[in-house]
Amino acid sequence: YLITFCNEVPEHPCISPVSNHVFERRLIEKYIAENGTDPMNGQPLSEEQLVDIKVTHPIRPKAPSATSIPAILKSLQDEWDAVMLHSFTLRQQLQTTRQELSHALYQHDAACRVIARLNKEVTAAREALATLKPQAGLVAPQAVPASQQPGAGGEPMEISEQVGMTPEIIQKLQDKATILTTERKKRGKTVPEDLVRAEDLSKYRQVASHAGLHSASVPGILSLDVCPADTNKVLTGGADKNVVVFDKSEEQIVATLKGHTKKVTSVIYHPSQSVVFSASPDTTIRVWSVTGGNCVQVVRAHEAGVTGLSLHATGDYLLSSSEDQYWAFSDIQTGKVLTKVTDESAGCALTCAQFHPDGLIFGTGTADSQIKIWDLKERTNVANFPGHSGPVTSIAFSENGYYLATGAQDSSLKLWDLRKLKNFKTITLDNNYEVKSLVFDQSGTYLAVAGSDIRVYICKQWSEVLNFTDHTGLVTGVAFGEHAKFLTSAGMDRSLRFYSL
Repeated sequence: YLITFCNEVPEHPCISPVSNHVFERRLIEKYIAENGTDPMNGQPLSEEQLVDIKVTHPIRPKAPSATSIPAILKSLQDEWDAVMLHSFTLRQQLQTTRQELSHALYQHDAACRVIARLNKEVTAAREALATLKPQAGLVAPQAVPASQQPGAGGEPMEISEQVGMTPEIIQKLQDKATILTTERKKRGKTVPEDLVRAEDLSKYRQVASHAGLHSASVPGILSLDVCPADTNKVLTGGADKNVVVFDKSEEQIVATLKGHTKKVTSVIYHPSQSVVFSASPDTTIRVWSVTGGNCVQVVRAHEAGVTGLSLHATGDYLLSSSEDQYWAFSDIQTGKVLTKVTDESAGCALTCAQFHPDGLIFGTGTADSQIKIWDLKERTNVANFPGHSGPVTSIAFSENGYYLATGAQDSSLKLWDLRKLKNFKTITLDNNYEVKSLVFDQSGTYLAVAGSDIRVYICKQWSEVLNFTDHTGLVTGVAFGEHAKFLTSAGMDRSLRFYSL
């Protein structure tokens, strides 16, 4: 709008209702104060009658003096100088920020190196402590272990030295077996009342999946066990060299146990103590205190990778098998090897080992597809079960004491009768099915198979009641909860899964 008085754009435009002309408010107010009329037609006009015009602030035209070419050039030069000055300031700020970022990155790198060095030192110190004080975290045994009794080698000795099976130890094993056999006969063929029935078991679905237990950089859970005393506690061994205790009800990790220098391929939870066991291709077996979160014993029974681990029913002795072709029987309290035996005629690596429920005999699987049954007291091979092809991957004894289930790299599952020493059932699985783990439930009613997927069979009929394909990788471990109230599995997809109604 051009102002009526001076032909300039007004700062505060307003309109006179008397003449309908636009004025600069400041000037018209001055005129009305002096004359009291509209300057265009002389009609009476007051300040109250003026109407403000609401406009966005206009850009004022340049003064006539600024429209000459030299003035425009000067204006452009001034703007260019301002832009250059601003650009220089931004470059300075960028350079400062770069220097600060570089300094922060150097500091972060140095801190990471220090942390890595300290972690290494802590691990080394823990290992040294575990070797120096082997019994720091173990629950003291009720009786003095036979290996510490007079005449059983009370002198300090190398861990690898064999103490030998003393008469006291053999008697202890025999007494335990007698008790267990008597209890089994009392139970007879009756199935526990609380055991989940097959029709309910067939309705099981996945209810939980946990993938954060082990490192994602070296994915895979390789072994699994459930605590017999508290089935909420689940134990896993990973490709990341760690052993993890997980609480199912709290859905959180109870302990992460570090010490192995290679992947952890076997784990066992002690039935009555807060102690767990693990074995690895690094040739060691480690005994851990869950409450202390530390390694309390390192058993060095083998010269090659440990492939199988089984806890004796007394809870005091460990059976282990190894690629060095030997099986070993060790005392968990002292870490000493009591006996170590190989089948010299076979000359073949052992792939797995499992105690019979009574603890006087046990089975080992070999790389040349044999299953060997051994007498622990006599340390002799008493039976062989040929029939598989490819290395034996898993063996499991039923709680009834009669059945042995075996799996190998031939996509089949074989069941053996220990009374008749013969194969009475072969379950042929799909082509290329890999059997990784076999386990009977505590009553010997169900058999679970883990590998390419998870399958549960009902014993005697040997019919499949369940099949889970939730894992995206190979399933390496499977276990039953108490009375088969739930099923848990772990696999190479780094997940721990739970199944129930």
